[in-house]
Amino acid sequence: MEDLPDAAVLATRLKNTLIQYHSLEDDKWRVAKKMKDVTIWRKPSEEFNGYLFKAQGVIDDVVNSVIDHIRPGPCRLDWDSLMTSLDILEYFEENCCVMRYTTAGQLWNIISPREFVDFSYTVDYKEGLLSCGVSLDWSEKRSEFVRGYNHPCGWFCVPLKDSPNRSLLTGYIQTDLRGMIPQSAVDTAMASTLINFYGDLQKALQKA
Repeated sequence: MEDLPDAAVLATRLKNTLIQYHSLEDDKWRVAKKMKDVTIWRKPSEEFNGYLFKAQGVIDDVVNSVIDHIRPGPCRLDWDSLMTSLDILEYFEENCCVMRYTTAGQLWNIISPREFVDFSYTVDYKEGLLSCGVSLDWSEKRSEFVRGYNHPCGWFCVPLKDSPNRSLLTGYIQTDLRGMIPQSAVDTAMASTLINFYGDLQKALQKA
């Protein structure tokens, strides 16, 4: 039996960490990749020997629909091309759970498939929502996957001031993929993965 976290304590700590990232001054970030509708920045992570990435773009849908597609659940698997499986291992309450998910290989399989076990929490934030997560040290492992680790990460989604049917989506991601991969390969993959995430999400919402 796994030692489950104190959900309320972990949720509060996680939320506060994400709000701290969201409050960082613009000059702390360096642009990593820019497309027409999405910009990716990065800064050295304080959690591990890699980067904290920030992604921001406008999504043509309302906040609740956007977050329903991002948070753990059946919607996510339908559209996220990187995710190959998702299981809820434990529910604490409606907005709080432990999930296990797997990702496909990337960069012509230089990065092999990964498995993550994350605590996930969704909460009101200003006039929108924050969906955030952090990996847990889960002892049960599957030999066919390398176990990756997500340091505190999350997505802030708020309605655009002048267009409430559209949403400003801002993400903070710092993933330690572990295994024998050069950090430069991880950084290249991460910026492109985040750009694709926005495109895939927008397409899925247009179909919904």
